[in-house]
Amino acid sequence: MNLVARAKAILMTPRQEWQVIDVEPLDVRQLLTGYVLPLAAIGPIATAIGLSLFGFGGLFRMSFGSAIMHAVVTFIFAVIGVFVLAWIINALAPSFGATQSMPHAIKLAAYSSTAAWVAGIFGIIPALGILALIGGIYSLYLCFVGLPILMKSPADKTMTYFVVIIVAAIIIFFVIGAITTRMMYF
Repeated sequence: MNLVARAKAILMTPRQEWQVIDVEPLDVRQLLTGYVLPLAAIGPIATAIGLSLFGFGGLFRMSFGSAIMHAVVTFIFAVIGVFVLAWIINALAPSFGATQSMPHAIKLAAYSSTAAWVAGIFGIIPALGILALIGGIYSLYLCFVGLPILMKSPADKTMTYFVVIIVAAIIIFFVIGAITTRMMYF
């Protein structure tokens, strides 16, 4: 798997790329080291640079050490978040007539995060960090498109399944954000 080619394909032609991903066997180590770790690192690194050099809105600058600590914690939780989200996707599958498959749930959680991770580059200029929200929204779209392909959810239940996943993801990421913030100030 070529990282750049896969990221470009999932971002530009998601329906076709999900079909390719669907039939690929999952090698968790390869997915983690060759895709998740490099892409999940973009935002934390960019944000660490941005916060230590420019600060946020001119109000405060983080020390380089604090920015690195924030980046490490954020990165770790981003990786953990993929697996927690995959577990939720898989656990909810039977409730929506979808097929339970942890390998497919992991692929869905990892690859649908691509847009959010790539958009993390905007963190290098904290005032542009809000643009990362666009990447997050596009990642939701990627998940919606991939859900019926990877998890085999029926068309009439895909939207409800997707909404429940979004609610679960929002809760997960608010908890992760709260933990990250708390760890930074204690």
